[in-house]
Amino acid sequence: MSQPHNAVSSPLKPLSDRYRRTVDYVRLAVTSQCNLRCMYCMREEHTVYNPEGEALSGDEIVSMLAVLARMGVSKVRYTGGEPLLRQDIVRLVRDAKALEGIETVSLTTNGLLLDRYLDDLVAAGIDAINFSLDTFDPERYREITRRNLFDKVHSNLLRLLECDALLVKINVLLLRKVNIDEITTFVELTRDRPVTVRFMELMPFDDHQIWRTGKFMGADKILETLHACYPDLQPMQGDATEYFSFSLPGYKGKVSVIPAFTRNFCSKCTRLRITSAGKAINCLYSREGTDLLDALRSGGQDSLEQLLRKSVEAKPRDGREAGGSALRTSMSEIGG
Repeated sequence: MSQPHNAVSSPLKPLSDRYRRTVDYVRLAVTSQCNLRCMYCMREEHTVYNPEGEALSGDEIVSMLAVLARMGVSKVRYTGGEPLLRQDIVRLVRDAKALEGIETVSLTTNGLLLDRYLDDLVAAGIDAINFSLDTFDPERYREITRRNLFDKVHSNLLRLLECDALLVKINVLLLRKVNIDEITTFVELTRDRPVTVRFMELMPFDDHQIWRTGKFMGADKILETLHACYPDLQPMQGDATEYFSFSLPGYKGKVSVIPAFTRNFCSKCTRLRITSAGKAINCLYSREGTDLLDALRSGGQDSLEQLLRKSVEAKPRDGREAGGSALRTSMSEIGG
């Protein structure tokens, strides 16, 4: 693919599945490595092994995004693992923003390295950052993440909240008997700031099956707790995955509940996931991925396009169709 990434190219046929859903959003895991070991995601001794040469390079990532943009993808989110562990993350944001057709570029981070990259990310044109944080209690943070780093992550969150140039969302994984008592602490972040706090269900993809231990808290219980604490919650329109979204009188931000497991939004899914090893995943619950590496490295744009279409065309109507054969692995390997 010798054509410059920012060259004007003719559009390709939209990337649609057999249920007439058109993919416009790609979540790309730029690494499977992480600097935390959250108890619901990784064992302490967990390591992800990608044989040498089997992880996507920066050029390969941008080349693939250029093809996806021509196929109608307009939204890109970099995930991981922890995407800020990629030393070229600023370049990846800048190059994605330069692609014709790409309208928004965002990333999801645990925040530990945000002080190092925030200014450069803003200068590169990043549109939004999702900050993952499950507690404001330092000891609880250590228990959840197995790292004694709360002060740093808290400082970086406060800095991010002062960044008016970005759309900021805070992802909170609620666990029964772990952090449900902090729900109001997180909601209060929306009082004076135009941020979105998103309460999320546990996903069954940790590599030691913590979701079977009774810590799972469903969206119905989260909603019940929210309404008990805030009777004045007003329903509002949220993003596609923010199935339940609310505002509060006098508050500048909003609160959302994402039923990631008891999901009700599969029929509206227009996303494609790509792993750091170069596999296209058409559904979070699918076992098999479509390997894109050979097509990327051979420079065969037509082959890459065909493989992407093959993956999307096989997208299930609902995640429950694929759920029976779903991988049971760390979310860091799928792309959180």
